[in-house]
Amino acid sequence: MIFVYMTVPTPDEAHRIGRILVEERLAACANLLPGMTSVYRWQGKVEQAGEVVVIAKTRADLFDRLEARVKELHSYDCPCIVALPLARGHAPYLDWIAAETG
Repeated sequence: MIFVYMTVPTPDEAHRIGRILVEERLAACANLLPGMTSVYRWQGKVEQAGEVVVIAKTRADLFDRLEARVKELHSYDCPCIVALPLARGHAPYLDWIAAETG
C-alpha cells in the first residue's frame, strides 16, 4: 500500500481529481487538505502560491495508472505526484484499501 501525495492549485481541482480517482478505483480514498502555502523555485524564480494537498490511498501496483490519470486531469505542467510507502498499518484498514481498489 502507498499514499500518493499531490498538490493542486484550487479546492475545485482537488475535489475533481480526488473524486475521479475514487470513482475509477485508482484510490480507495482521497484526503483534501486546503490552505497550504508552497514556496518553490520554478523557471529560475522563487515563487509562492496557495495550494491544496491531495493524499490518495492506494495499492503500489496502481501508481503508474494513477499517475497517468492525474497528469491528464491536472492543470500544472509539472505536477507533484509522489508515492510514500506504508511500512505498517491497521490490517483491516489496509484490507479496505485493497478491496476498494480491486
